[in-house]
Amino acid sequence: MKRNVWQRLKAESIIWRIGALPGAMIIGLVVAARLTGSLQWLEWRALDQGLRLRPAEPIDERILIVGINEADIRQIGTYPIPDRNIAALLKKLQTHQPTVIGLDIFRDLPVEPGHDALIQAFRGSKNVIAIDKVLPDQSGMAVDPPPVLPPEQVGFADAILDTDGSLRRSLLGTSDAQKKWHFSLSLRIAETYLATKQISLDNGKRDPVAMRFGSVELTRFQPNVGGYVNADAGGNQVLLNVRSGRHPFRVVSLQDVQAGRVDPSWIRDRIVLIGIAAPSVKDIVHSDAIVSDNPALIYGVEIQAHAISQIISAVLDQRPLLHVWSELWEYAWIIAWGILGISLGRFIRQPLLILLGLAIACVILISISYGLLLLSWWIPVVPALLVLVLNGAGLAASLFYRYDQDLRARLQDRQRVIDSTFNTIHNGPLQTLAVLLRRAQAQPIPSALLITELQQLNRELRSVYDTVRQDALVQGAQFYLAPDDALNLQEPLHKVLYEVYSSVMERDFPCFKSLKMQLVTFEPLDERQLNLEQKRSLCRFLEEALCNVGKHAIGATRLEVVCMQEQSCNLVRIMDNGSGFDGSLPEGMGTQQARSLAQQLGGTFVREGRSTGGTLCELSWSARKAWFWQF
Repeated sequence: MKRNVWQRLKAESIIWRIGALPGAMIIGLVVAARLTGSLQWLEWRALDQGLRLRPAEPIDERILIVGINEADIRQIGTYPIPDRNIAALLKKLQTHQPTVIGLDIFRDLPVEPGHDALIQAFRGSKNVIAIDKVLPDQSGMAVDPPPVLPPEQVGFADAILDTDGSLRRSLLGTSDAQKKWHFSLSLRIAETYLATKQISLDNGKRDPVAMRFGSVELTRFQPNVGGYVNADAGGNQVLLNVRSGRHPFRVVSLQDVQAGRVDPSWIRDRIVLIGIAAPSVKDIVHSDAIVSDNPALIYGVEIQAHAISQIISAVLDQRPLLHVWSELWEYAWIIAWGILGISLGRFIRQPLLILLGLAIACVILISISYGLLLLSWWIPVVPALLVLVLNGAGLAASLFYRYDQDLRARLQDRQRVIDSTFNTIHNGPLQTLAVLLRRAQAQPIPSALLITELQQLNRELRSVYDTVRQDALVQGAQFYLAPDDALNLQEPLHKVLYEVYSSVMERDFPCFKSLKMQLVTFEPLDERQLNLEQKRSLCRFLEEALCNVGKHAIGATRLEVVCMQEQSCNLVRIMDNGSGFDGSLPEGMGTQQARSLAQQLGGTFVREGRSTGGTLCELSWSARKAWFWQF
């Protein structure tokens, strides 16, 4: 029970380390990026695409656009459009009794011929609203309205673009350089049209500075609303909730009106907007939110139609304006999705399932954001998506890495068990069997002695399982020479190696019996770069090398074992003067393991016959001498 609880706590701590702490950092970075405005353009693009992908709305039949196109300009034969043609257009439209006509063409100066006719048309039309420009351009210039029109029949055509050049806001009112307040063309036209419905313009109730028609208050744009950060909120602005669909308004040409090809019911009691719809004139605004034949390029008169339609549709049709959450709720929303990304690893432990869960969560997030946008709520989808994806994908990557590391560790453990099994068999039963075979080849073995040797072999074979099991299950720093012979690998390496040497030399190997001299040197080695498994492998190496001497070094009288630092190298050397080495034989498993160990340590391994007779077995790797050995 305690073990299960400990394992669960350990698993939770792993999730905290690889998921929660980095995940919290990612949430913090995304929130910081949003606070500094680094995500503005992404949030704008997401808003544009969301508005663009909404289902098409019905045509707003209350608005008719007379777009003077390229064919109209060629038919007239000159540009700017002369005052005569505009006067004739106004006269023709007035015969069908529109509620209000908006002239989205600058007429601060006469454009002959026909200026007098245009003046007469203006004076005889109380429902015509023309434009001016009150905010100075880069050269500091503004544009005056037609001089003959009174102020209540003038609205400005200025617009405030975002830093990416797109229009997402509608400027309803602003002050000029002399601090005089002006209304926009769209607001003037909406005010005139709604006045016929007995709905007047007033100040807001929740926000006294805002504008209100009846019970509908036009929520003022703020510097940090939605995805905006420290935006220009001068004047009185609202977010522009454009009308969806490829054909939100009826559009006719100047020639259509002149030729009588326009249904009078499209004009009577309607709003008529007159503007330029010719690419050569470049009265164009950039907006990805509006579906058009020219991607993202919208004629100015169409933008005016969207701004007017937004106001009158909100008042008369309860079509919602574009709303946003408070900043507190926005950041709570972002953090919640970041926590969900972290939590995927809490409930799902397999990387592929985490990625599948992440994909589903992303679809849900985008669907919720799109669904709310259909209800005219703009919520922060981009930062929420970022923290979700980064946390979920990062956690999956971490688990992939952990899975790979665990797999490698299991393979290493399996290889360690194989090596341990080989060493146990090689240095025990096989050594006894080799001695027995050699004796049998030399001369017949008495039955009593043979039985004794076979009993010894039987005991060693039966002890293999216990020895391997002990070594395979070891969780601490131990090395097993036999089931009951464990060495503490936390001890200095030279001491552990000496215990291995002492233990092996006590074994009953025939070649040990002829030894007359043993030269043994065990001095401290540099083991700062060694892990426990490498120390365990060094013990196996020394054990296997000494067992080879005891088994194969026939007639050996001298054995030298050296474990020390020599010329900035760690050195483990075993030399004998026996006659057992045969370089023509293929490498055994022990030699292969020694070469693998040397490669791990970045050192070299040598096993060769000596010119003076005997065998040299040596393993060396780089070492840094401790300071107290330098004096």
